Amino acid sequence: MERFDPAVPGHFVNPSYRASGGPAQAVIDPATLAEVGRIAETSVAETEAALDGLQAAQRAWARRDAKSRATLLHRAADAIERSDHRRCAELMSREMGKPYPEAIGEIAHCAGVFRYYAEMARDEAGKVAGTTQAGSFQYARYEPYGVSLHIMPFNFPVLLMCWTVAASLAAGNACLVKPAPATTLSTLEFMACFRALPEGLVACLPGGADLARALIESDRTHAVAFTGSVAAGKAVAAAAAARLKPAVIEAGGSDPMIVTAHAPLEIAAAGAVTAAFHLSGQVCTSAERLYVVESVHDAFVAAFAAETRRLRVGNGLERSEIGPLVSEAARAKVIRLVEDARDKGAAVVTGGRIPPAHNVGWFYEPTILTGVEPGMAILEEECFGPVAAVCRVPDFEAALAAANASRFGLGASIFTTDLAEAHEAAERLEAGMVWVNNPLIDNDALPFGGWKASGLGRELGRQGLDAFRRSKMVVIDHRPVRQDWWYPYPDDWFFGGGGRKIG
Repeated sequence: MERFDPAVPGHFVNPSYRASGGPAQAVIDPATLAEVGRIAETSVAETEAALDGLQAAQRAWARRDAKSRATLLHRAADAIERSDHRRCAELMSREMGKPYPEAIGEIAHCAGVFRYYAEMARDEAGKVAGTTQAGSFQYARYEPYGVSLHIMPFNFPVLLMCWTVAASLAAGNACLVKPAPATTLSTLEFMACFRALPEGLVACLPGGADLARALIESDRTHAVAFTGSVAAGKAVAAAAAARLKPAVIEAGGSDPMIVTAHAPLEIAAAGAVTAAFHLSGQVCTSAERLYVVESVHDAFVAAFAAETRRLRVGNGLERSEIGPLVSEAARAKVIRLVEDARDKGAAVVTGGRIPPAHNVGWFYEPTILTGVEPGMAILEEECFGPVAAVCRVPDFEAALAAANASRFGLGASIFTTDLAEAHEAAERLEAGMVWVNNPLIDNDALPFGGWKASGLGRELGRQGLDAFRRSKMVVIDHRPVRQDWWYPYPDDWFFGGGGRKIG
């Protein structure tokens, strides 16, 4: 198939779309419950054929020099920039409810990461070390693993895929993408951009947990990148470790936000709305736990609630900021966590219900809870929905302690105009990323990832490139000579001889 058809279950092996022969299942719009398209689990035969192509393409790709690979990665970036992505963005909105401006905006950030890694891989090729022996040239070089497997989430299906695929390709690997079932259609639609790359170098195989498990266990994949829940991340990490495969695991979080006595409250309230409710709270780095210093608590909550009530709930293809949750199960979890907090004494300031005007689909109003205390499940679990749990704390030190009292450690944010508080937070918050007065920002050149249960390894930056390549130490003596430490040793080196020590 030259063009992807959402109505025909298929998969992609560059440069072609191929029909899949397995049983089809419908993809349902979480806003309208209408059918968007059809997908099917990739069969064993289809998987093996794709792996054949990937391995052949990777061998040729690895032999290319860094400049040639960079040129082709820039061509992929060109293809992304030239393409009309409105159809992809619409599919994303219809598959998982993302507001259309956010869908098209996600795709707009993809070309830059290919350009970044195209040049990073050219520049960061190895290291020459100071020699340990005269006349010896000693250095490290980097080489690809082979075929990398990319198991993708539903919330940013295209951008997060590009983060790790661009790095892996730049390192010299071939890439096999296993999209989230909820966003398979938009991921497949985007795959046409990879036609700028050599044949067979990128493949996209739809499927669920069984396919992911089989691909991790396969001897024909050699590195794994995963984004998803903590439970699934642990399973992926364990399966990869059992085969000594390197794995980058981004396993979500329950990010804290601190609002101090020195915070600009109007700015903090507006920032909290985006941090807590962006993509209906379905962002790994969403601010789910807000620790607000007592002296500004009531004023902040009032401003936060006023900003929240301005948000529009509706279909992602309409003028709305808050779309549906991805599934009925996702909404049921949100409802459970809110009701648990209510039952234990928390108060609902705004939201806390299914919007009456949107009783079809998996909608839930953006919700602010106050009086949230330890022991409530919403502080212990990742909510992944449009709920902000506000906790009153006596001071900045108590806020830091409470923010760190979590098994999660992905991101953390703080609003303050006190420079000392900003630096203290950056140093002491137990998270892989800290934002001061501007949450949710990322940078292609800086590492993205979590501490504690929130993950292993890093995406983006130099570390994101190193995740997909292995080092090799090389020692070259250009003038072969017999070394004085080689066998056999002189007699006077042995115990009692008083001669030179070995080593």
